[in-house]
Amino acid sequence: MLKQNISALITIFGATGDLSYRKLFPSIYNLFQKGYFGKSIAIIGTGLDELTTEEFRQQVKLSIKNQIEKPRDIDEFLYHLFYQQQNVNQQESYEQLLQLSQDLDEEFNLEGNRLFYLAMSPNFFGTVTNNLKDSGLTNVQGFSRVIVEKPFGDDLKSAEKLNNQIRKSFKEEEIFRIDHYLGKEMIQNIERLRFGNTIFEPLWNNKYISNIQITSSETLGIEDRGTYYESSGALKDMVQNHLLQMVSLLAMEVPSSRKSNDIRKEKVRVLKSLKSLKKEEIKQNFVRGQYDEGVINNETVLAYKDEPNVDSKSITETFVAGKIEIDNSRWSGVPFYIRTGKRMYKKAIQIVIEFKKNPMNIYYDTPEENESNLLVINVQPNEGFSLCVNGKKSNQNDEMQVVKLPYIMPTKDKMNTVDAYENLIYDVLIGDQTNFSHWEELMYSWKFIDKIKSVWNEEPPAFPNYKSGSYGPNESEKLLDRDGLNWWNNL
Repeated sequence: MLKQNISALITIFGATGDLSYRKLFPSIYNLFQKGYFGKSIAIIGTGLDELTTEEFRQQVKLSIKNQIEKPRDIDEFLYHLFYQQQNVNQQESYEQLLQLSQDLDEEFNLEGNRLFYLAMSPNFFGTVTNNLKDSGLTNVQGFSRVIVEKPFGDDLKSAEKLNNQIRKSFKEEEIFRIDHYLGKEMIQNIERLRFGNTIFEPLWNNKYISNIQITSSETLGIEDRGTYYESSGALKDMVQNHLLQMVSLLAMEVPSSRKSNDIRKEKVRVLKSLKSLKKEEIKQNFVRGQYDEGVINNETVLAYKDEPNVDSKSITETFVAGKIEIDNSRWSGVPFYIRTGKRMYKKAIQIVIEFKKNPMNIYYDTPEENESNLLVINVQPNEGFSLCVNGKKSNQNDEMQVVKLPYIMPTKDKMNTVDAYENLIYDVLIGDQTNFSHWEELMYSWKFIDKIKSVWNEEPPAFPNYKSGSYGPNESEKLLDRDGLNWWNNL
């Protein structure tokens, strides 16, 4: 990140929640400690808890110590931190917030720049944004911007309603819909790998690529999120946002510039081009699953239905695999396989681009021996990428072997790697929307997801259908097997 002199008042609604303590305050502290603000920064945390500013500062101090190794100058950061008890439904509390904001703007020379972070249930987004405008909190000399967390709606209809509510108070260019995957270093590297290297971009099409596989797997279950997960499931929680965002980055055309509007325009074109599936195609191309009890790291773990706050007869999916096709000249005939699940064999976010086999490879005796070239992008845990090519074994024969040319982020770089939230909060402060979802991206992704969900709702699944610690349901393997392919599980 290029260092800029940023002045801003950051107001966090839901400041006493888990997200704020684990991610937001440590990220803002890092930006402060690295000198991006100077002294021109103030943070207001709001919540229902009865806390003094000093009590709140001590809680934030503890959260920073829990998340950051050897933090420095925390007290200097805490001097810029304030707390106000806030009932988001009461107009008078916004009047008090306005007075505090005006006082801090003058005290810290914030130039009238305000950022509002809604780290709370989407049910309150419309209420908060309406009150921010009505109270005059958004009527400022500098910028006024709002960050909203996912889920952004429950389907297209609810997403449209939510968007219309927020748009009454903020313009599209002032709304930052956060997807923390887009803040990850290796996700942002996709564009650089494609457009910054002549060895890839000329091959990035259906003439040379066989298929693309995207996996986001977790060994964890739902932990204490049973209530939320029961109303969401893997399709909405992961596919609608994270996985379709990765598809759009991998498949988009070269943007006319690095400006956020040009990049987002190309992503929208991809999502608009997703092949519309008929009912039978959805049944054939999309697999859902729910984890049963099993063994992970030598420990027996519960089935999803036995988790806290989960219906014992739940039909909520914890796994989704699917085959996505894009109707355009670049990608026609190239399947994008996506897969995400909880309680799986390992924790990983990985993208595998499998190139077509060389039909005239004279160094292999049979077609079966002829290995594909692969570009593997590891988003986590081992950030980096590798190119798998065919080469000669070190012996006197003509035997061939797959050679991996890896780049793994050095340990010292990993230690200095910013958290995705730190990246994204900085982007908002400088007004860069590149790594945030435009409304049109959400609209087309919800249209795609709603069709799948409507078909699934017609027929109750037989859950559970995969063991914890496995690769997911057997139907996921068959999804690729029908096309003569397989998941790349152990790269």
